[in-house]
Amino acid sequence: MPLSYKEMQDLLMRELRLYHYPIAVNFFKDQADVEAFKKKARYVEPVKPITFCQWEIAARMQGQTVLATKENLGCSNSHVSFGWKDIDDKEIKTQAKYCKDLAQAERFMRSKPRLPLNSIVAVSVAPLGDAVIQPDVVHFYCDNMQSYHLAIDYMAATDTHPLRPMVTMSSSACGGSVFTHLEQTMNMCPSCSGSYNSGKTERGELNVFIPGAHIGPTVERLMERIAQTGASSITRPGDPFPGADICKNCPLIVFKKSGKEPEACASCAKA
Repeated sequence: MPLSYKEMQDLLMRELRLYHYPIAVNFFKDQADVEAFKKKARYVEPVKPITFCQWEIAARMQGQTVLATKENLGCSNSHVSFGWKDIDDKEIKTQAKYCKDLAQAERFMRSKPRLPLNSIVAVSVAPLGDAVIQPDVVHFYCDNMQSYHLAIDYMAATDTHPLRPMVTMSSSACGGSVFTHLEQTMNMCPSCSGSYNSGKTERGELNVFIPGAHIGPTVERLMERIAQTGASSITRPGDPFPGADICKNCPLIVFKKSGKEPEACASCAKA
């Protein structure tokens, strides 16, 4: 019997020692889908326009489901990523600081992943464990070793090798989610300058995106590894902590119990 999204989340949090909940991201194409979602989910809405990264803070750190629309989004990069705004001169100029000139900025902007214009009416983000429909994308904020584990299990589960992540100037969280949704492949990228600050990624978290249709097989592969090795770690099979990488498993760096019991202190002996 397939695992529930809550069971997947619990397993991922426990075995990979994730700091935050995986985020179930959904793109809604019409209002009928939005209304159907509202009947199933307990959700909150942004009071004022904020960034997509900040919507996700509520999901991954507070465990809340957020349902939001174009009017709730205060980030022009995300507006472009979600097809809620076309690329114009003003938007190109906001990217000029990353580029040699405006012509390059425009080329870079137009090569970024984007949903078709006006193709969606709303977006939801939620802890994976609270997902009420299949996510379009599952977005992880994690460290280097956690992202490596996810990539290894994803590649084994989908028979994909090597992975070729997509990195853009800006739009890491929003554009990264869109890329994975459109291409139906895992993506991994660093935070952009915007999401570093507004998205609270000051600890250097990496973004990992897995298509919602692939999260089940990825988690199943993780379970297979646990059954085969006794733990989720790849770098040190059998060790319950992922990433136990003491000098590449050097057989000389080992410890054993002394076999000697500690002496009781005087006060304990009197007791």
